[in-house]
Amino acid sequence: MIKLLSALSLTFAVAFPTFASPPDTFTEAKVVAKQKVYLDQASSAMGELYCGCKWAWVGKSGGRIDAASCGYSTRKQANRAERTEWEHIVPAWTFGHQRQCWQNGGRKQCVDNDPVFRAMEANLFNLYPAVGEVNGDRSNFNYGMTSGVAPQYGQCKTRIDFKERTAEPRDEVKGLVARTTFYMFDRYKLNMSNQQQRLLMAWDKQFPVSAWEKERDRRIAAIMGHGNPFVSGARQWTQGYRPVGDGLVSALPNASAGAGKPQATAAAKPQASHGSIVGNSNSHLYHLPSGCPSYDKVAAKNRVSFESEAQAQAQGYKKAGNCR
Repeated sequence: MIKLLSALSLTFAVAFPTFASPPDTFTEAKVVAKQKVYLDQASSAMGELYCGCKWAWVGKSGGRIDAASCGYSTRKQANRAERTEWEHIVPAWTFGHQRQCWQNGGRKQCVDNDPVFRAMEANLFNLYPAVGEVNGDRSNFNYGMTSGVAPQYGQCKTRIDFKERTAEPRDEVKGLVARTTFYMFDRYKLNMSNQQQRLLMAWDKQFPVSAWEKERDRRIAAIMGHGNPFVSGARQWTQGYRPVGDGLVSALPNASAGAGKPQATAAAKPQASHGSIVGNSNSHLYHLPSGCPSYDKVAAKNRVSFESEAQAQAQGYKKAGNCR
């Protein structure tokens, strides 16, 4: 038994080293991802995210697409079609809109003042090289099915429905993007629509974890200090799953007016979820703790918590009409 425990401890130490140092910024994350995660993927069968194209690294974190390797044809943006870009599988717009900083000034405000946003933006699990043109076309669209959309990028199987604002990635990565999305929403306690949950749960089941996804998880865990529990099977997303929020951190107050940007605490503690505003996922109305008579009447299965009215509105919720 002692030998077994020692072996398990050694395995854990190798997978999640105590000296792991997650990148602090998106700029740093792109360099680290190139050097330690996707260093040999340019010549692999998997290729970049959306089309499976091979690429050659150029500069600190960029790449040049080999269009012939995947039968890629430019749709509209020739310059972006020739290069790799770093795709946030869960778009910065999506997780940013659930932070108060975004309501106060957009992405720049979040980068300057919100350590949680910076952690999300630099999270290696959420980054993947992609053809720049497809990355741009995907924009901040949710993943979904794009029935009836004709091929847009030659032999590339990813489809973008611009009218419905939906992106359907190729089958080879549907499971990966589903489990990555679960991880991000779970780690940072984000709210996901029931429709998106159902779709990603279906993809998670239909497209199991691949050997490369396991290897990618191992490489990233060695840097981040933890793995994706939805890849290892330690956690499973079910309808109505309640995110844990173990990636939330608090900001240290400035020591003086000229102290500069707030920093994450050295021992990042889970941030309390105050959630003083209650939303109804069925009616998409939200209720305030005072002045709204239905605040305590929302059924538990439909209850969604928000930190602010701005956050609720960003998720498409409206204030209940009976609020005074």
